[in-house]
Amino acid sequence: MLRSHCLTLCATLACVSIAFAAGPYPLRVGPDHRHLVDQGGAPFLIHGDTPWSLISGLTKEEAEQYLENRRQKGFNSIIVNLIEHKFRGPVNRYGEGPFTTRGDFSTPNEKYFEHADWVIRKAGEKGMQVFLAPIYLGYIGTDEGWIAEALANGPEKCHAWGQYVGKRYRGFDNLVWLIGGDRNPEKAREDVNAIVRGIKEFDSRHLFTAHCHPENSAVDQYKDDGWLDLNDTYTYGIVHKKLLSDYNRTPAMPYFLIETSYEGEHNASPVQIRRQAYWALLCGATGQFLGNRPIWLFDPGWERALDSAGSADMARLLTLFRSRPWYALAPDDKHQVVIDGLGEFNGLDYLAAARTADGGLVMAYLPSSRTFTVDMTKISGKAVKAWWFNPRSGKSTAAGEFSTAGKRQFTPPEEGDWVFVLDDASAKLGAPGQN
Repeated sequence: MLRSHCLTLCATLACVSIAFAAGPYPLRVGPDHRHLVDQGGAPFLIHGDTPWSLISGLTKEEAEQYLENRRQKGFNSIIVNLIEHKFRGPVNRYGEGPFTTRGDFSTPNEKYFEHADWVIRKAGEKGMQVFLAPIYLGYIGTDEGWIAEALANGPEKCHAWGQYVGKRYRGFDNLVWLIGGDRNPEKAREDVNAIVRGIKEFDSRHLFTAHCHPENSAVDQYKDDGWLDLNDTYTYGIVHKKLLSDYNRTPAMPYFLIETSYEGEHNASPVQIRRQAYWALLCGATGQFLGNRPIWLFDPGWERALDSAGSADMARLLTLFRSRPWYALAPDDKHQVVIDGLGEFNGLDYLAAARTADGGLVMAYLPSSRTFTVDMTKISGKAVKAWWFNPRSGKSTAAGEFSTAGKRQFTPPEEGDWVFVLDDASAKLGAPGQN
């Protein structure tokens, strides 16, 4: 009886697919299994923000304001709950809940999803892909997510729910499926996998990743379930240590920093927000997400927070990495290039460095000023051009031209965090972050 009802549900409730004009999405896993690539095969740097409650929490006018601000700052990815359980939910700003019978996954409310469609489509128009969570499970010990409802609905209704959203959103190019949400599947694994199975019956176009309990990467929980395409790092511990652990997994899988300290939470300082982002890209991630409170749940004051220090610093980070072949960098985790002055590996002052395989580029991030030593023989060409990039201002300063022989010490021009860039001088590249 239930199975017959589920089949009828999928046949009658799914709406017409919506396709965008040709563009970079949907993304694919690159041939190196380290990065994502767009539809043209170009490496794609995830530069993300985390407006989890965007669909349920804002009006269309407010959502447009948020998305336009993020577009102007270069963000190309956002994390969003399709259905919100607690924060600004489950009813949206127009008084529509996701289900006509509360908590019953077999009763989706068309009016609610029409608004969700509009938000996702608008993000695509502004060049942003949506990491869409179809069922946020919620942090352990809270009522923030849908874990209780998933268990109550059971695998058959969860499967039908997956079919519904898979059919509804298969034609939206700017989408990555984000399974879970602040929680490992545990006793809901069968229900979660039923949702994924339902989605995949209609949608073979989009990548799947997962958001687990802190200190669990996606592969820790879902590597054997057969659907994970993209790994991620979620930690409040030693961030760069967890990042490198995910980079060094075998077989290789592209990964990104999905969550760590949010701006406005956990007493996170501006340098903490910057260093975890730079650590991610220099530890081999294919991108990273900024988190901010009040933005993630759209608490009062979110409009002012749109122009926070963190968002400005991330815009500078993006400009820097786009000015160099970031996708060719591999972590210097064996310390063969930067050999001294590294700081404490299990601390917050760790110097992270990366180098391209051809030796034409070295980049290093220093959370604080200190003297460090570079083995210049690891850089190609007869001469190298050195630069200091200030992540607090976006300005670059030439540090001189040097021979690629022996070892050499370098010291930043003043206190604060810095990015050090070494280019093969024969490449005649402009100042980092400026071209």
